[in-house]
Amino acid sequence: MSVSELYYEEYGAASSPAVVLGPSLGTTHAMWQPVAANLASGRRVVSYDHRGHGRSPLPDGRSDISDLGGDVLALLDRLELERVSYVGTSLGGMVGLWLAANAPQRIERLVCVCSSPYLPPAQGWRARAARVREAGSVAAVADEVLARWFTPAYAEAHRDVVEPIATTLRDCPPEGYASCCEVIERLDLRDQLPLIPTPTLAIAAAEDHAIPPEHSRAIVAGVPGARFELLTRGAHLAAVECAPEVTALIERHLEGER
Repeated sequence: MSVSELYYEEYGAASSPAVVLGPSLGTTHAMWQPVAANLASGRRVVSYDHRGHGRSPLPDGRSDISDLGGDVLALLDRLELERVSYVGTSLGGMVGLWLAANAPQRIERLVCVCSSPYLPPAQGWRARAARVREAGSVAAVADEVLARWFTPAYAEAHRDVVEPIATTLRDCPPEGYASCCEVIERLDLRDQLPLIPTPTLAIAAAEDHAIPPEHSRAIVAGVPGARFELLTRGAHLAAVECAPEVTALIERHLEGER
């Protein structure tokens, strides 16, 4: 599979230690803006769009998690970044696990937010990809997806935050979204977790019904020395809904807390 030249945006000083931010399925680099703005104080922050999302192209053919990871490695090479810390939410966290297991020399520290090494049932992801392709639009599944992204109270009180993210989801290129659904369908990184030498933090949200906290606990159980943090509030896009708390946890981890 060919590499996608990922679209990215940068914050902070180019000479500072670098941290790369990977978004969730159906979002873009923009979901990280509240966190990125804070992390950019003293760091070079790079946030990107997955292949087939936002402004990143989708190569022809089937994609697997190794392809999404390869896209990030190619981005690091373009930016001449030999070693970075990586923070990913949902699909972005899955990419981070692959990177830490398969290119550990490139990853200094890893944070996975509301993510998983294995997310069955496969049939559910196949069905979602098929619905999107049949409809020719991610809008076909957007309402049920959005219902799991934010708690009802947050969605009601912060429409100014939620609506732009909802629009991004509905406007996501359908083949890019469906292709990444199939990446998750085939994903199983459980046997790679013990190979990860990278200091790893897994953050879960108590009200995340898309990827419940037991998936983050599975990361911690598999990665040597990994730590677990549970947010007592927040749903799947906890990096948005609980941005101050998530930012604080990321900063402590990047500063060297195990």
